[in-house]
Amino acid sequence: MVNVQACTQADIPELAELNRMLIEDEKADNPMTAAQLARRMAEFLGAGYKAFFFQAEGTRVGYALVDFTKSPLYLRHFFICREHRRQGYGRAAFFALLKHLQVSQMDLDVYVWNHRGILFWKSLGFAARSMNMRLKP
Repeated sequence: MVNVQACTQADIPELAELNRMLIEDEKADNPMTAAQLARRMAEFLGAGYKAFFFQAEGTRVGYALVDFTKSPLYLRHFFICREHRRQGYGRAAFFALLKHLQVSQMDLDVYVWNHRGILFWKSLGFAARSMNMRLKP
């Protein structure tokens, strides 16, 4: 069982560190430093976003960052800590988050090269609606 715990401003350093790991794992092209990630997280939390920790058996297993200014809600970050993956925590955390937020619909983006992420989200019922593209110099 996974529990959802709302984060506060005091959690920003830990959220920024988890975000750094998410960026690494997704192989995102985001060169932000830890301090920059912490500032950005503070900006998110001050601008309509809410963050949530996932707890299982007394251990923090991940986090999510949700944009409450969008309808349906937009899941900006979803991260399960490396040592807790492939144990069912991702699926349990996502459905616990939906229940906590009392919603049945949500949007998110997945990098096209994140094949495991795409398969994970599809397994939960997500379907592609568009493709975001970027011209690279």
